Amino acid sequence: MRCTLSKLRVRDAAARKQEKMNSTDTRLPEIIAHRGNAIEFPENTLQALESAVALGVRHVEFDVQLTADHVPVVFHDSDLARVGNRPESVHSLSWSQLAGIPVGEVSRFGDRFAHTCAPSLAQAVEAIAGWDGVTAFVEVKRASLRQFGHETVLRRTSEVLQPVLNRCVLISFDLAAVRILRLMTGARIGWVLHQYDADSLREATTLAPEFLFCNLERVPATTEKLWPGPWDWAIYEVRDRETARHCRELGAKFVETMAVRSLRNEYDEAASRA
Repeated sequence: MRCTLSKLRVRDAAARKQEKMNSTDTRLPEIIAHRGNAIEFPENTLQALESAVALGVRHVEFDVQLTADHVPVVFHDSDLARVGNRPESVHSLSWSQLAGIPVGEVSRFGDRFAHTCAPSLAQAVEAIAGWDGVTAFVEVKRASLRQFGHETVLRRTSEVLQPVLNRCVLISFDLAAVRILRLMTGARIGWVLHQYDADSLREATTLAPEFLFCNLERVPATTEKLWPGPWDWAIYEVRDRETARHCRELGAKFVETMAVRSLRNEYDEAASRA
């Protein structure tokens, strides 16, 4: 019952935001919630993801690692040091062990999220199923690929995502992983660039993904347009409207941000003045 009520609250809040979103300045890129609303909540938690959706964002991004018993979990780092203040590797813990460890980012939030734990990918899938019109960008982390191999990680991730695969874009820094995921699932894919250079352009042209992601710091500081192609660009980490507008002028359809509420508010304020 608690999960059902939570889904209803998120859905209703998102609907109330939709009218504002329809009037947003079209010169601004669409927002992807980077690890959810990760400024206000611990990153990659259900609370962070649900908050982003409730704020009216229609695109969320989160990361996937594998536990020791090959359970896909929503987690960015390979260990718990930063978010859980513990030394263990995610890859050395079983899902039952990890599920009981708080990841409330004490260094940022104190004890506010003392009982918040990492969700499994299956729990995230259940949430996605209740978010009408929301697309999830699911990043497969290289640490898990190195630890367990491509076949195990990509097969387990794809199996769990199957019920919502049509709402997902599967992304990774690992070029081989996104190639395999396209063949394995038929899903949309995105490649996260290591560098914005000629070699990456050649690889992107051959791959022809639906999305290219790039760190804002790696984009050349010029007015030259981003590479044209069959892909949509997403630039991260962007936290203010003017930077977002610059990204749109360069050709980016999307920006990723952890500061979901403040960027949405800046978008809304700009729309109200238009």
